[in-house]
Amino acid sequence: MAILDIKNMEVVYEHPKALIDINTHYCPGCTHGVAHRLIAEVIDEMGMTKKTIGVASVGCSAFAYSYFNFDFVGAAHGRAPAMATGIKRVRPDRFVFTYQGDGDMMSIGTGEIVAAAGRGENITVIFLNNANFGMTGGQMAPTTLPGMKTSSSPNGRDVEQMGFPLRASELLASQDGASYIVRRSLHDPKNIRMAKKAIRLAFETQARGLGFSMVELLSTCPTNWRLTPAKAGLWLEEKMIPYYPLGDIKVIPAISELKI
Repeated sequence: MAILDIKNMEVVYEHPKALIDINTHYCPGCTHGVAHRLIAEVIDEMGMTKKTIGVASVGCSAFAYSYFNFDFVGAAHGRAPAMATGIKRVRPDRFVFTYQGDGDMMSIGTGEIVAAAGRGENITVIFLNNANFGMTGGQMAPTTLPGMKTSSSPNGRDVEQMGFPLRASELLASQDGASYIVRRSLHDPKNIRMAKKAIRLAFETQARGLGFSMVELLSTCPTNWRLTPAKAGLWLEEKMIPYYPLGDIKVIPAISELKI
């Protein structure tokens, strides 16, 4: 029987210091936990744990402060960008980011996020888009796809009556104050790696004082989609990505030249 030489084994992954080592409350297959780890890894790699302040508002994102090992505050529904703006202006030496879902940011918080991008606030937004109000029972959100069934649109989203979904990244990229707006996904390892690089560039944008940055992350919600975790990943790839194409929506030259 072969004996493993643990002492000489290379450490490939270890628990991020910026992430508290506890179990999470998220549903099986939910990718909020994946997003948490990516954020924590980036913060560790940049060595800014003691300088970071996170802001979350209402929704599944509301409990993010339970999992990160740095300062975190809770905001009213949709108001995280406003609170982050105040914190960053009072403490410009801090790295300030919001962590928000689509129901929170693109419904009651639409005015807040558009205004923050328009002003070019030097904050970072991590935006999880799972096309429904995840915490409150899977109701239709501004990002729900055409024809998609939810608890409040059981026959599917009828765009003639309910309007078309909002594309947050494209909307915010139209604001002159936005410097780095990209869309990534968390449905498979390749895209998760790309998402981490995007989060790093978003924080680097803030570190260099280059203005407003946002990373939209397409995320799964197996419970409300009524799918297994595996099938939820496939559904995201087949249904969400065609409507919300992945890629760089707006990247100013000063950021595109960064080597990460």
